[in-house]
Amino acid sequence: MKLSRIAKIGAVGAIAALALAGCASNEGGGTSPSDGGGTALTGTLSGSGATSQQVAVQAWTAEFQTANPDVTVDYDPAGSGTGREAFQSGAVSFAGSDRAFKIEEIEAGPFDACAEGSDLVEIPAYVSPIAIAYNVEGVDTLNLDAATIAGIFAGTITNWNDDAIAATNSGVTLPDLAITPVHRSDKSGTTANFTDYLAQAAGDVWTYGSVEEWPIQGGEAAQGTSGVVNAIKGGNGTIGYADHSQTADMTSVNVQVGSEWVEPSADGAAIALDASSIEEGRAPTDLAFAIDRTTEESGAYPVMLVSYLIGCVEYADADAAALVKGFFTTAVSEAGQQTAADNAGSAPISSELAAQSQAAIDEIK
Repeated sequence: MKLSRIAKIGAVGAIAALALAGCASNEGGGTSPSDGGGTALTGTLSGSGATSQQVAVQAWTAEFQTANPDVTVDYDPAGSGTGREAFQSGAVSFAGSDRAFKIEEIEAGPFDACAEGSDLVEIPAYVSPIAIAYNVEGVDTLNLDAATIAGIFAGTITNWNDDAIAATNSGVTLPDLAITPVHRSDKSGTTANFTDYLAQAAGDVWTYGSVEEWPIQGGEAAQGTSGVVNAIKGGNGTIGYADHSQTADMTSVNVQVGSEWVEPSADGAAIALDASSIEEGRAPTDLAFAIDRTTEESGAYPVMLVSYLIGCVEYADADAAALVKGFFTTAVSEAGQQTAADNAGSAPISSELAAQSQAAIDEIK
């Protein structure tokens, strides 16, 4: 994995710290007290944010509460944008978001749950493909390059038998049927990641940039991941984007990467992440990635998201700090990552990234 200079320093420190501490904490995951001090935690931990990582948060909560039965975790899957806003206002102690805060947003603030002058902790805890799912009667497999996907969602390719679609689907009978592209109606990190793919991989067709709110009229709008999934399933000729964890029973596009056609998978998302770098210019506890959507790494699936757990390095409320620290530790542990993979189909983060993440979490106070 490519790492920034700051991240490399953090990784070295984290690996050294883990070597001294031993491997017990990772092996134990959520089965030992999560405050690291041998005492189970108590209280209520509130969070809000991405619908994409909702299943993973539920899995981490079960792990966390096994070790801390007197803790209640309330997570509102209201969407990434809403979660970040709630965290900034101090309404919740942590956010789940399919994108990290931008550097200018961090500089502008406010972050009312944090002590004055505190840096942020942004942990890439959930890595998942974004499926481009479709519902076209009689079409069970579909290969699309980036320019064609961009044309469909930009509204310049409007029929399923368009020559651009036929060119990459020899032998497939494509119907004379209008395309209904489905997009999120709410402010969404999944939209941000999907449009980032379009902007990077087909910027001459998709000219609207990487945005969280759908920028153009047309198609069908739906609230949340479940809304998009239901809209795709409910029509004929529909196509949309959603976290792969919620599209297991749907047909999805194979995306062109180099000379390959790659289906959405956790392994493919992990390869794409490993081909990417942590952004420069951030605090050592802020592990925000700049995803390379144009990678030609074999097996990579670049239509993917990294969903972050976001908190403060220093909290105004020490009780909240302890709960966040324990919950985040559970999420990035080997057991936490595996239970998310088992329940949500996500890609476990690498041991190197887990070490970096734990080093950042250890700074929470």
